[in-house]
Amino acid sequence: MFEQPGPRLFGLPPGVDFAQALVDGLQARTASPIELAQTELYVSTERMARRLRQIFDAGPASLLPQIRLVTNLADPVTRTQLPDPEPALRRRLELTGLVSKLLDAQPDLAPRSALFDLADSLSSLMEEMQGEGVPPEAIANLDVTDQSGHWQRALSFLKIVQHYFDDEGTPDRPAFNRLALQLRLAAWEENPPQHPIIIAGSTGSRGTTAEFMRAVATLPQGALILPGFDFDMTQDVWDRLDEPLSGEDHPQFRFAKLVAQLGCAPDDVAHWTDTPAPAPDRNKLISLALCPAPVTHQWMSQGPKLPDLREATKDMTLVQAPTLRDEALAIALRLRQAAQDGTTAALITPDRMLSRQVTSTLDRWGILPDDSAGVPAQLTPPGRFLRHTAALFTAPLSAEALLTLLKHPLTHAGAGRGQHLQNTRNLELHIRKKAWPFPRPDLISEWAEQSKQLDWANWVITQFCDKNTGETRPLSDWIEDTITLAERISAGSEAEGSGNLWQENAGRKLWDITSELRDEAGYGADLDARDFNDLFGAVIAKGEVRDRDKPHPHILIWGTLEARVMGADLLILAGLNEGSWPEMPGADPWLNRKMRAEAGLLLPERRIGLAAHDFQQAVAGKEVWLTRSLKSDEAETVPSRWINRLTNLMTGLPERSGPEALAEMKQRGTYWLDLAEASETPLPAPLATRPSPAPPIPARPHKLSVTEIKKLVRDPYAIYARHSLRLRPLDPLMRAPDALMRGVLLHEVLEDFVKDSVQNPDQLTLEALNEQARAHIANPDEVPFPTIRQLWLSRMQRVADWFVETEKQRQNAATPAKYEVRGKAQIPELDFTLTGTADRIDIDERGGAHIYDYKTGQAPTAKEQEFFDKQLLLEAAMVTRGGFADIDPRHVERALFISLKPGDPKEVAAPLLDMPPDKVWAEFTALIGSYLSPEQGFTARRALMKDTDFAEYDHLSRFGEWDVTDAAEPEALT
Repeated sequence: MFEQPGPRLFGLPPGVDFAQALVDGLQARTASPIELAQTELYVSTERMARRLRQIFDAGPASLLPQIRLVTNLADPVTRTQLPDPEPALRRRLELTGLVSKLLDAQPDLAPRSALFDLADSLSSLMEEMQGEGVPPEAIANLDVTDQSGHWQRALSFLKIVQHYFDDEGTPDRPAFNRLALQLRLAAWEENPPQHPIIIAGSTGSRGTTAEFMRAVATLPQGALILPGFDFDMTQDVWDRLDEPLSGEDHPQFRFAKLVAQLGCAPDDVAHWTDTPAPAPDRNKLISLALCPAPVTHQWMSQGPKLPDLREATKDMTLVQAPTLRDEALAIALRLRQAAQDGTTAALITPDRMLSRQVTSTLDRWGILPDDSAGVPAQLTPPGRFLRHTAALFTAPLSAEALLTLLKHPLTHAGAGRGQHLQNTRNLELHIRKKAWPFPRPDLISEWAEQSKQLDWANWVITQFCDKNTGETRPLSDWIEDTITLAERISAGSEAEGSGNLWQENAGRKLWDITSELRDEAGYGADLDARDFNDLFGAVIAKGEVRDRDKPHPHILIWGTLEARVMGADLLILAGLNEGSWPEMPGADPWLNRKMRAEAGLLLPERRIGLAAHDFQQAVAGKEVWLTRSLKSDEAETVPSRWINRLTNLMTGLPERSGPEALAEMKQRGTYWLDLAEASETPLPAPLATRPSPAPPIPARPHKLSVTEIKKLVRDPYAIYARHSLRLRPLDPLMRAPDALMRGVLLHEVLEDFVKDSVQNPDQLTLEALNEQARAHIANPDEVPFPTIRQLWLSRMQRVADWFVETEKQRQNAATPAKYEVRGKAQIPELDFTLTGTADRIDIDERGGAHIYDYKTGQAPTAKEQEFFDKQLLLEAAMVTRGGFADIDPRHVERALFISLKPGDPKEVAAPLLDMPPDKVWAEFTALIGSYLSPEQGFTARRALMKDTDFAEYDHLSRFGEWDVTDAAEPEALT
């Protein structure tokens, strides 16, 4: 196949369809089908191998070369001489156990929460050391005298894995590949192969691969075909790519290193085919823009030699969107246009959040893109289901955790699914009503007896309750219990088996993942429930689920790796901001940059250099979009260094029409951003007016409580919505420790304290009140929030002394007679009933009633009570009308709010002199009479304390489309 002597280096320029050009070159160079069949062709990824087979299958008919991967260098003969590689999961589980023991012995090395991240990172470092041929001695011998103590701790971790590098140890995949390479090179040394061996599409970024490439290049019929080789770069630039610390982030650095190691020059790299790049002028522009920083002065000398930039960039679009959402919407619109035109279009981005937003937007038009990354396994329905199941072992069962699983589509997927959903709905409403933060078996059983669903409730109790035992157990036990429990929950209360858990593509993928974990669990350490939950979630997160039958055939989403392999008419390079593309190198907990360079490991800039090479290849396509967002999460973004270089170079070349070309690129992007904005603009619709509904008299409320009268005065619409429409706000699932809960507890504390002090005056002490407070507030069943219990006890203690002293005065003035007493009073002529519950009513020696109401916050002032908050005044009027059973006082002596606001406790009297009960009742009768007249409307937000106050039915009244300055016109309803 090759006549010239080695080493043989070929290249294909950026933008060329690499797979197609590779096949064209092979077919042109082979003298016979037999020679093609004898050819060994090594490629970087399985995706590239599939693409090559597809091209060969498309014709003409021929024998295929032997297509193999550079990551699998063991042929059948070599494989018999080596032990099987250790599975990656097994090695990770072993490392997790070793790191766990080290943290147990030396807790100061790292927090326990970092266990799995450390094991993962340590595994990656070991694989890198094996791939680069760096022995542990090279790490141990590093001079860390001038480094911080952190690096000494890092060496402690590295020592626990030293035995994995011993010759008698079982190799992992990188070590196995290096051993296979050594055997192959030894065999080639004795008997060099005479058939063609070609490595195509690899940059040699890994040590083992680079060594293999150097060996193949010098074989009698060996050759390397370099992807995206920059034939336009000058020798001065190539000469600056000789130092990793300064040149590693350049897209051509790996090629420069490889060429130098083979004793060649860049000019020795020949064209594999005569296929021209889609945009050769653009390639020259990008090549110059990406030259290393030390030689950017070449912009001055080489820039004027570039071709006309308007022609070079005529098929380029620059989209600079205000936000990430706008960027995703503009991309989705362009992909929609491509789908309509039958154009093959690919979105290329390492930003998975952006790609998911684009996918979500495309769903508006029924377009499902073919995402090469698929869906992360932990985000699929069975993945989420399994993670929720594993979480049951980590903490007491909460209402949120219970209902999350009960409502999952895979739960109770067997017989009786409909009844299960009905039971779940009823149980949820009961939980919300009773405010169960942690549903206990006895509470669920009590509900089951009332609802007559004992069998289903017993199934819930058995499968969900009391799973957190706090034990440390073997990993194999944890995984068996988790899978068994998940299958029982999925099967339901009326069926056996596993329900639909392992069905469909996602279910089968999760079965494979959990089966592998089950098989390897014996190599894991003993774990507690939280550690197992973290490990289980991390293992599932490694999987990906793809469905090739559903996606659109022409709309694709690729990672940067797939962009090297595939070809498309339109390439959209998205997320071009620093930190996204290129991604910033992650923090290395083991070795800093200087130590990596001394040890011979890869530098963090390697990933940036590979990303730059991906960018250089993708931006050379036929039609290209470059997109970025100006803001992300309300923060300003920094444009990708490649965008910066490109725009700066073009701006500085007015003689080559650079500024004009850049403006046209932005103008093309602005067109699509305008379309995106237009697509989000809502259709004009008339704004809602301030509502004041006037329902028929029978539909109006004829019974209200004294606490609702304040709402009738301030926000009548809320009364209409609650009583006429019968709409109730849904109780929260996990009731927050709010003022309402605190108020209920405070009333219980004070009621019990006062009752005890009446029966035994010796109990009227500060110690007795604090004891009552602890009995209620410190009770976990009543306040299941440890921090809140302490805060509320502290609040109570701050006012306890004042309350005891003033309570002595109150009991000297009158004797407590009734607590939490219910009453009602009627307006017969209006057929209306007022109800109320007085916190406490005392009777003095002259038969006068003393009415008290406890407030945990600020009590209403006298003026507020006179015009708005009439609770105590109405209770006084009810007392005078015999509204409270078994109480028949001669008069109302006084009515007080007892405000227990910390720092400012006080008694606030109701203005009975200014507002005597008869006057209050007359005004109240007039108020009710007005709202029982047909023309009176229930106006929304009539007189709230502040315009910013929250009203429960603001969403129903469409507040925001109107404001409180708008006039309200009553609307008669029928």
